[in-house]
Amino acid sequence: MPTTTPPPVISPIDTRYKHIIAIAIPVLLANLAMPLQSVIDTAIVGNMNVAAKLAGMGLAIQLLSLILVSFNFLQYASSGLSAQALGQLADDDIKSPQQASPLLSILQRALLLAVMIGLVLLVAKPWLIEFGLKALSANPDSAVAAKAYLDVRFWGVIAELMNFAFIGWFAGQGKTRYMLYQQGFIAVLNIILTLFFVYGMQLDIVGVALGTTIAFWSGVILALWLSRQHLKLTWAALFKVDAQHFTKDKMLRLFSLNKDIFIRTLILTLSFAWVTRLSAQSGDLVLAANAILLQVLSISAFALDGVAVSAETLSGQAAGRRDWLRFRIIVKRTGVVSYVLAILLSSIWWLAMPTYLQLMTNIEAVYVLTTAYQGYAILLPLVGVGAYWLDGIFFGLTAGHVIRNAALLLALIFFPLSWLLYQQWDMTGIWLSVWALLLLRLFILSGFLYQTYKTGNETTLTPV
Repeated sequence: MPTTTPPPVISPIDTRYKHIIAIAIPVLLANLAMPLQSVIDTAIVGNMNVAAKLAGMGLAIQLLSLILVSFNFLQYASSGLSAQALGQLADDDIKSPQQASPLLSILQRALLLAVMIGLVLLVAKPWLIEFGLKALSANPDSAVAAKAYLDVRFWGVIAELMNFAFIGWFAGQGKTRYMLYQQGFIAVLNIILTLFFVYGMQLDIVGVALGTTIAFWSGVILALWLSRQHLKLTWAALFKVDAQHFTKDKMLRLFSLNKDIFIRTLILTLSFAWVTRLSAQSGDLVLAANAILLQVLSISAFALDGVAVSAETLSGQAAGRRDWLRFRIIVKRTGVVSYVLAILLSSIWWLAMPTYLQLMTNIEAVYVLTTAYQGYAILLPLVGVGAYWLDGIFFGLTAGHVIRNAALLLALIFFPLSWLLYQQWDMTGIWLSVWALLLLRLFILSGFLYQTYKTGNETTLTPV
């Protein structure tokens, strides 16, 4: 009798709380390293005893962040797609080039797109710098410092975009320790190189930019080596392109998903820019106070994103297998972990806020105002956690159309609501706007998820 090959045994997705937390913790640590680049640069320039240089550094970092955040869809797209590809494998361990091929192609497509976008930004560099500094109302002295920094730092833009792709690709497969290795390496190397170029070579602000640029390119080399180790490939195989994974349909799928995430990211970026604009309209005192208090949201988001990556990774694997029963378990358990972490963060902020405010400012009027509104900031982790958690779920599903439609609906409601709140209550209205932005994201995404549960048709979430 002819023998038949038994079907491959597919291990069930690990949905234990222990596993969810194990994915989240390295992301937490890696996220702490990610913003360290700007902190290091600013701290060194802040000790050059020239206010214009520090102001120019602030302008340069803000302009670069606004440009790069528009393309962080490279991270989200590669994360969701790699999670789904991993979910379709017989187990989570790559044992052959055939298993590695779909995952490798996702990384290759994301890196190719990163290089193409980076080249366009490099070509447009003179215009981007000139227009950006004018839009930020830079004065002549600070503009000179900002331009000197950006002229060098722009040569690392391709590496920073590739960094987005690597972070997402590692996260989607639950290889968050690789993220930690890469981001930690970039941060440490950045410190060493920047100190050498500034104090050893006397390159001033140009040395700061050069150290950061080299650190990011070195991070790309390390990420390539980690990818090779993970996929168990030779260097030649790592760069070998399989034409079947670069078909028109697959490239269009990646582009379509990126387009939807780009729209979502743009709307969120404009929403927070709107909050900043309202603060500026209320005067420098309100702008300064809100700049300090909103750092609570930024710092907390780095922590909450750790669990969001767990939700993204596991929901993506469940979607790849069409295992909707386990998907429901993942939604519930990542939600529990997210809200427990949010309670912990708000408790920490409640205890640490007096010390935090004293460290952030010695201006009495600003300190008094931040103290009066600290309650809004302390509760930000609890108010915002749902938005970050559900973002992770939908990114894992690569449900680009849901992500886009939720953002468009958010914009229709948020901007007029925020204006009315500001007109009615001034600074209190600004903080109610921040809360509204976070809660609206939660309610809208919850509505899409509830509709899916109600109809029992989870497959409608995936675009293709």
